Amino acid sequence: MKWLSWDELPESMRCDEVRPYYDSLAKKRGQLVVKRVFDIIGSLVLFALTWWLFIILAIAIKLDSPGPVFYRQMRVTQYGKEFRIFKFRTMVQEADKIGSAVTTNDDNRVTRVGAVIRKYRLDEFSQLIDVLRGTMSFVGTRPEVPKYVASYTPEMMATLLLPAGVTSTASITFKDEAELLDSTEDVDQAYVKDVLPRKMACNLKDIASLSFSRDAKLVLVTTGAVMGFRVTVSKPYEKEVETVGWRKVKNRNE
Repeated sequence: MKWLSWDELPESMRCDEVRPYYDSLAKKRGQLVVKRVFDIIGSLVLFALTWWLFIILAIAIKLDSPGPVFYRQMRVTQYGKEFRIFKFRTMVQEADKIGSAVTTNDDNRVTRVGAVIRKYRLDEFSQLIDVLRGTMSFVGTRPEVPKYVASYTPEMMATLLLPAGVTSTASITFKDEAELLDSTEDVDQAYVKDVLPRKMACNLKDIASLSFSRDAKLVLVTTGAVMGFRVTVSKPYEKEVETVGWRKVKNRNE
């Protein structure tokens, strides 16, 4: 995990709002090294255990609909660097050209096999490739598309101090966001104005309290959520879901 000095950061990140988060992480350089070692070892172990699942999913996707096995959408990671994420394709080919970058329930772009893959969060498994190559980490802010990053406030830019993650407190708390976006006419606007700020509030708290033990706990909680276990929202994050519409997400997960 590359660490830049303050003067080496992109100009958009060198602001007063980001500085406290930068200084906090700078004191935890040792934990950042452990975090990267965990990412490498963990991804290699999971590859060894799930290589057969990659083959099954690849065959199912190819038989179900025309197009590539992986969906390589452009996302943003550490220091604002853009990369093409690895996700098992769950939609029709070129789905991003015929709809929003955010998916809602009953989205007609989702394929039959894609619906099953999404139900069990299997599309995220391919991000082990991103974790191994360092563009992502197991735990961190979910990588957004460039157009959403362009709407970040100065403080939100602090989430780019670390590599994007496969899971986070925000992704667990708001895992059912698609259901709430179903009723909105302008999905992109609703996401940027209502959803993104609250997810970022969770992400910023995660950065401020970063620790390897916390990362390990989030991985376990995410595993439980994917397997269908009930997941509760911890008290420090309740404020982020207490708004019109979001309350029912919290209650359902409790």
